[in-house]
Amino acid sequence: MVLQTVRFPMLSPSSSADAAVIVGGGFAGLFTALALQNQCPGCPIVLIEPRDRFLFQPLLYELLSDELQCWEVAPRYAELLSGTICWIQDRVTRIDRSTKTLTLASGEQLSWSQLVLATGSQSNDFGIPGVKEHSFGFRNLNDVSRLRQRMDALRQQRPSDAGLIIVGAGPTGVELACKLADLLEGAASLQLIERGEEILPGSSAFNRERAQAALEKRAVVVQCNTRVLNVTDTTATLSNNQKVIHGGLIWTAGSKPTIPTMTPEPSLINGRISVAEDLRMDCDASIFALGDVSTSEHASWPASAQVAMQQGEATGAAIAALRRNQSPTPFQFQDRGEMLSLGLGDATLTGMGITLAGPLAFQLRRATYLTRLPGRSLGLRSAGAWLLSR
Repeated sequence: MVLQTVRFPMLSPSSSADAAVIVGGGFAGLFTALALQNQCPGCPIVLIEPRDRFLFQPLLYELLSDELQCWEVAPRYAELLSGTICWIQDRVTRIDRSTKTLTLASGEQLSWSQLVLATGSQSNDFGIPGVKEHSFGFRNLNDVSRLRQRMDALRQQRPSDAGLIIVGAGPTGVELACKLADLLEGAASLQLIERGEEILPGSSAFNRERAQAALEKRAVVVQCNTRVLNVTDTTATLSNNQKVIHGGLIWTAGSKPTIPTMTPEPSLINGRISVAEDLRMDCDASIFALGDVSTSEHASWPASAQVAMQQGEATGAAIAALRRNQSPTPFQFQDRGEMLSLGLGDATLTGMGITLAGPLAFQLRRATYLTRLPGRSLGLRSAGAWLLSR
């Protein structure tokens, strides 16, 4: 698909040389733009993002179940951005660090004063045959739409020998398994496949135990220490010599960073851009790299929306400091805990001195996320809709 460059508001290419240019409008990129606009009102900001909607991914499960509406989970950028932020609906194809210019899919070139790379990640099929051709993802609005269609088909067919398989028992796989089990109401079986020794390996013991109980309650079959070797449109071959018939396979087993072509090439650690303590590239002080595309020898951060939001806010402050001829401060991640959705009206959470599970945890999780929705008016609208529905 060829993208048409859409600008909101207008910005001439010649005026971009003094701009802070942000590539990627996910959590890290959008929160950088909003923080910088707040801390340095006169700074020209360019946000380059091909999608027309921001996606609040932790609430994608509630969109699948119709507990939330699309405008809450995926607001349009045109509604979130204003003032000095120029949104260009296009994709970056090449970055030249030596000339401080980047090229868009439309062929246009832009310069920058500071550049922020927040291009996120994409699904990683690890080269396993058939995964790319025959699996679903759960990363965007199209995935939600496809999965709804598959659920409708399973409800009508109610197959006795072909249920859904979810590969990867990290937070996405576990949350999705619980939600799908509640939505399908026994119309199809569910299996959760994990190559590691346990589900949710990075979670607290409390959240892991509550998630395990939620899966057992919903009759989700969990197979750990099991790898997928091959996928067709109707079967999955597993490392334990099983060939499982499926009515849909959902791949949540891994991701890889999406890094634009860049010359000279950046320093990488395990495929991610190496950054200093202030999130600037080790090899180029004019470029920040955030979220899933970056890593550091100085600290270790989980790949989560919480980290991306905090890095975005810190980078907005760092660019504002640079424009005042001050040195940015090192990024310090503040771990505020973990919240997991475990089906309709159920959740578990730990952190900030709280350990809670059940319906109250579900309500607290939703209220917490409402406070983090970008743009004050969106959060207020969503909170009002929530209160009216109670």
